[in-house]
Order: sequence, then C-alpha cells, then structure tokens
Amino acid sequence: MSAELCFLSVGEASRLLQSRKLSPVELVDAFLARIDEVDDRVHSYLLVMADEARAAARAAEQDIMAGRWRGPLHGIPYAVKDNYYTRGVRTCAGSRLLLDHVPDYDAAAIERLGEAGAILLGKLNTWEYGTGTGAVHFDLPFEPARNPWNTAHFTGGSSTGAGAAVAAGTAMAALGSDTGGSVRLPAAACGLQGMKATYGRISRHGILPNCYSLDVPGPLTWTVEDSALLMRAMAGHDARDPASARRPVPDYMAGLQAGVNGMTIGIVRDLGREGERIDAANRDALEDMARVLADEGAHIVDVVLPASVTDYRRACSVINWTESLSIHENDFMTRATEMGQALRDKMMSGFMTRAVDYVAAQRRRRELASATDALICSVDALILPCAFHTAPAIEDFDRVRDFTVDTACTPFNMSGHPAMAVCTGFDQHGLPTNAQIAGRYFDEATVLRVACAYERATPWRARRPSL
Repeated sequence: MSAELCFLSVGEASRLLQSRKLSPVELVDAFLARIDEVDDRVHSYLLVMADEARAAARAAEQDIMAGRWRGPLHGIPYAVKDNYYTRGVRTCAGSRLLLDHVPDYDAAAIERLGEAGAILLGKLNTWEYGTGTGAVHFDLPFEPARNPWNTAHFTGGSSTGAGAAVAAGTAMAALGSDTGGSVRLPAAACGLQGMKATYGRISRHGILPNCYSLDVPGPLTWTVEDSALLMRAMAGHDARDPASARRPVPDYMAGLQAGVNGMTIGIVRDLGREGERIDAANRDALEDMARVLADEGAHIVDVVLPASVTDYRRACSVINWTESLSIHENDFMTRATEMGQALRDKMMSGFMTRAVDYVAAQRRRRELASATDALICSVDALILPCAFHTAPAIEDFDRVRDFTVDTACTPFNMSGHPAMAVCTGFDQHGLPTNAQIAGRYFDEATVLRVACAYERATPWRARRPSL
C-alpha cells in the first residue's frame, strides 16, 4: 500500500488529505520508506531531510485535524534540486566547491510552498551548478541519477534527480531550474510534465545561479493539475529577484479543464536540418498529439520558427558561457581542480568569448525574442518537439551528449516564453516519448490548458515504472 501512495498525483493525495482519509504522517513515512527501498538504484537524492519532513508532517496533521486546512498543497511531500537554498541544510549544487555550504535562509520557492503547507523531503541530484552533460564525465562527488523506466538509461539534465525522483515515486513533485532545457529534458526523459514558466514569473531568490539572464525555476510532476497547483503557489512578484515581474498571477486551476475547442494551435513540424535527427517515435508522437488536439476541437496549423534551432542555441551558448564565468571566475582561478570537467570546459569557453561576441549574442537574442513572440501571438499555443530522442543508455556518452543538444528547448529560454514538456507515450523499449507546448508571455494558463486537454484524452498518465 505504501508504494501505491507514492504514485498518487498531488491532486489525488490532496483530496485524501483534506477528507482525512490519509494522514500527512502516513504519506511522508511512505515516501521515506520508498526512498530507502529504491534510491540506491536511482540516486535521485543527494540529501534526505527525514527528521525535518516527519516533524512537518506531524504539524500538518495537527493543523488538518483542527480544521486549519491551508489548501491543496497542505501535507504534500516534495523535493528540490540541490541548487535551491535550504535554511540550515547543505546546498552544494552537486559540486565539491560547496560541500560545506549551509545557507541561513530558504529559497523563495521553498518559502512559498512552505506557506502553502507542502513538506520538503530533501535535496535532489544535479549536474554541477546545473551545467554541462554531467553523465558524460562521471567525475562529480555523487553517483549520477538514473532513469526509473530503465536504470541503465539517462534522466536528462541538469535537474537529473528531479526527473528521477518523481518518476521513481521518491517525491510527489519536484522543483528544478531551466537554463537551456533543464526542467523540460528530465521531464521528457522520465515521462513527466515539466514547466518552464515565463522568465520572471517565479522568483529565483535563493537559487544558485547558472546564467542570470536565462535561469527559470519550475516544477516536474505526474499530471498537469499538479503543475498548476505548484505554479499557483510559487508564481508572483518578489522584490528580492531583480528580474521578478510585476504581473498579476491568474488562478491556474480556474480554466484548466476548459478544453481546446476553438483554439488555434500551431505545430512546428519543420525544424530544418536539425529536425532530421528527431527519432521516429517522437516524430510520430507529435503527429498523434496534433490529431488528439484536433479531435478535441482545436484548429491545427503548420508554422515555422523564425530561425534554426542552431541559431538560437549558438547565441544561447555564448550568453551562458559568459554569464557563468562571471559567477565562477574566482573559483576557476583558485580551485579549478575541484571542478568537474563539464564546468571547467564551460569556464574555458567563457574565457575565450570576447565582449563583442557577448554583445552580438544579446542583440541576436532580442531579434529572436521579438520574432518568436510574433509567431506565438499569431496562434493560441505552439506544439513542437522537446527532446529529439528518447532517453539513451547512460554510458553511451555520444548519445547522452546528443540528447542534451538535440532539442527545441533553447528557443524559449532565449525568448523567455513559457514552455512545458509533456509525456506523449512510450517507444518500443518502454521509454517515454515527449513533446513541448509553448505559449504567450505570462500565459502559462493556456499552456496548462492545452496540456490538460491532451492529458485527459490519452492514457499515458496512468502508467508508472516498475523498479
């Protein structure tokens, strides 16, 4: 029974908790037992906060029994990528440089989920500072996370543990961060929903940065409803984050099940030369997604991105290298031997980037953002590939690199638009296929609505891995 509890959605568990058919203590104990049972094979966690989680569960139980219900996240166990600050608990971002780093405050997202009554289980695996193709080098201080659908396979990154934890049933939901796909790629690899919100929608206060002008926090969950619940709790202005937007936050649950009848949805079938690398399973799944949405009443039209994926990625890389070097330069100059190879390589790329290259990349970014916005504003939402491949074997270094590079994620990091990875089925080997839904600035509600319509019309959410 305890394993069954660990594969409930947030919404399902919340309804049981509110009706007092399930205790937060029972739920947290089930997850801690599940972590003990399977995480030596999955390596989703770097640190488990068992005592803190049990204390929070007891407090939640007392509140709920006394009628002090805080809302649908009250008593829900979740976990965070280990670049989120946790008061009094080590936050090392997967790096030897920070093995003794203990923050004295919580990240804003953790604060807000705590106010909503959610219970933090622990800190999740990640590539070092969220950078590189970490599984390639196997040189970080922790075992790489593994895909619960097949533990010989890759999780996607950099929020490796976030994807692994939810899929393995070691967390009911997880928070990651997305600089070039690092929420969406683990969601794609692990059969989850992964939301990169509009840049500025969710506060980054208390999250160790990878690239200041690209980083976006976001949830990974089993269902679209779960993503909407977490988004509703986390979104909103925070003066402590200079990029935080002063925009009203809608109730993401309000129109979630309104369907897509009458919507115009653009499908990006043609990704040029890069698109030739999309594997057949993901290509077919995108076509199936278009058919499902059309059957639900949407008008599907062909559209084309305003530039090649390579064009977006080239400018994104220059910005990422340069801004990351500005964060880590001192450590690189004094402690480079303690860094993993992926982070060292990135620092060297930053050193070789000229100021004029960075300026040109930012100028190109503005051009691409404007053109991308014009495209998205011509429809209600876009559907397109996310990761071009299903998850490769973790020791197939070339394919791991290809999985990280062969994506259509960076266009929306560069433009700042919201984009969500969704599970679209499974290939012949039982590995998840995926697609991506993108929307207008600050219109996560429509992205979620399209994703929900697709989810309700397909059977994929009922499937869980067996470990």
